[in-house]
Amino acid sequence: MNIWNLKTFNKEMKQTGILFIWIGFLASCTEKPVVENDTFQTFCNPVDISYRFCLDTPSRREAADPTIVRFKDKYYLFASKSGGYWYSDDLAKWTFIESNEIPTEEYAPTAIGIGDTLYFLASSTEKSTIYKTTDPMTGKWSVAREELDMPVWDPAFFQDDDERLYLFWGCSNMNPIYGVELNYENNFAFIGEPKELIYANPAEHGWEVPGDYNTIDRNPWIEGAWVNKHGGKYYLQYAGPGTEFKSYSDAVYTAESPLGAYTLAPNNPFSYKPGGFAAGAGHGSTFEDIYGNYWHIATATISVKHMFERRLVLFPTFFDEQGTLHTTTKFGDYPLIIPQEQIAGFEDLFPGWMLLSYGKKVDVPSAIDSLPASNMTDEDIRTYWSAERGDPDEFATIDLGQPYDVFAIQINFAEHNTDIYGRQNGLKYRYTLEYSNDNENWNMLIDQSNNDSDNSHPYFQLPEKINCRYLKIKNIEVPDGNFALSGFRVFGKGKGSLPAKIDEFETTRNPDDRRSIKLAWKKSDDAIGYNISYGVEEGKLYHDYLVYQDTSLVINSLDVNQPYYFSIESFNENGISESGLVVVVK
Repeated sequence: MNIWNLKTFNKEMKQTGILFIWIGFLASCTEKPVVENDTFQTFCNPVDISYRFCLDTPSRREAADPTIVRFKDKYYLFASKSGGYWYSDDLAKWTFIESNEIPTEEYAPTAIGIGDTLYFLASSTEKSTIYKTTDPMTGKWSVAREELDMPVWDPAFFQDDDERLYLFWGCSNMNPIYGVELNYENNFAFIGEPKELIYANPAEHGWEVPGDYNTIDRNPWIEGAWVNKHGGKYYLQYAGPGTEFKSYSDAVYTAESPLGAYTLAPNNPFSYKPGGFAAGAGHGSTFEDIYGNYWHIATATISVKHMFERRLVLFPTFFDEQGTLHTTTKFGDYPLIIPQEQIAGFEDLFPGWMLLSYGKKVDVPSAIDSLPASNMTDEDIRTYWSAERGDPDEFATIDLGQPYDVFAIQINFAEHNTDIYGRQNGLKYRYTLEYSNDNENWNMLIDQSNNDSDNSHPYFQLPEKINCRYLKIKNIEVPDGNFALSGFRVFGKGKGSLPAKIDEFETTRNPDDRRSIKLAWKKSDDAIGYNISYGVEEGKLYHDYLVYQDTSLVINSLDVNQPYYFSIESFNENGISESGLVVVVK
């Protein structure tokens, strides 16, 4: 065990295999003024769309395994079991298109634009059919090829710069990810035999070990292939270890040609979010926006009512100067800016709005005993409060403890005692949001009394900040069942001091299992949580793990062959502390 602090600098510099680095560029991570410009647009994960109720029991919502493609100046989003698909002009507001002309009830749909035509393919164990349209806005599609040479599950198209077309697929706890070239000119016929590309290797890759915290000793599922090309290199992405786990993530191999041979990239998993409100960042797709920025749309897990109870999450993604692919999930379910130009990193996207609602008291007129009001502010999408009924007199009032500047609010509805299956017309949430400084005199903030949407994770960026202590949501109508919330989340900024920075922590890499490491640190005064950043190079701390209150963490997702660098920053309602101390463990 090694205890790190500034006083032991000289001693620790001499220890074999352990280095101390004071990185000057980390000064750029020091606290910046909160962004108050109302000319930009933000979003907040989970993605704010109408998640469809599943067709089978129990009644629950789902969307997963997403593909986003840019086609004719719009973004199109396809996801499993959704009864249709969505389009957006800006990645923030999504409009649903219902269609029964493609198999939108199948898993892991993929799409690709070739010329003026958009092609669609979903998973199948019997017959894989490719569909096409020149105008996806209409919901009208036709068959491009009735049946591929063999059925595929979790498919993904990729077209190279030379216009050659490839298909990748795979979803198994035994079999690999496959790839094959398609003859686009000859009705998408296979060119040669499918090639085995990558297999799971959980003995060396901790992120492939099943479990919320990568602790279950059984074969992982690897699935959800996706390929991008950047700088002449091919990036084959895949998901594991299972969609029901908080550890659900996407890793990446690289190659010099589309069908390999592929080599494991050192930075893995490249999309990973095991902590925070909505955990999981696996089985997704990586795409480029109109400004040249990359994004990764992925799957977050709830998996309480059913293993396949899931949501969608969107994260900024980057290729660094050495071509390292990495997705930034730091504060990944806090508001982020939708950029209107090419950006360089997280600092260009984060408006500085902090979570004000964590652990705060919530008053309600009724609650089911096993589903208390405190579940609304525990930052866990898997827990929720439920009122005893779905009547209009139900409400929830959150006390922030003191007045704060509030910039945005996210309401996360939960389904309790619902009896809805599939997409149905007329489903809607209607409610109002009010604010107060004395819990007696209330002002209207958001009036959704005429809302016709059943979006279950609505996010509101306020047109201008308000200063308040109390916020109240009043129910008017729910689609069915009880009035229930998994998160009453408030974002803004306090005017107090930042928590003390973490300049001392312990690291213990398990000598019997190098996939695992334990970190421990002392509580920072006034901190509500900590963001642990780490990576395989001292200037590339591309992984993030957020915890609330805890002052220790076991990470079991490491590569046995890699050293790792760690840094910890504390945060509260007033902002994020500096990070300066970086430790490497060989």
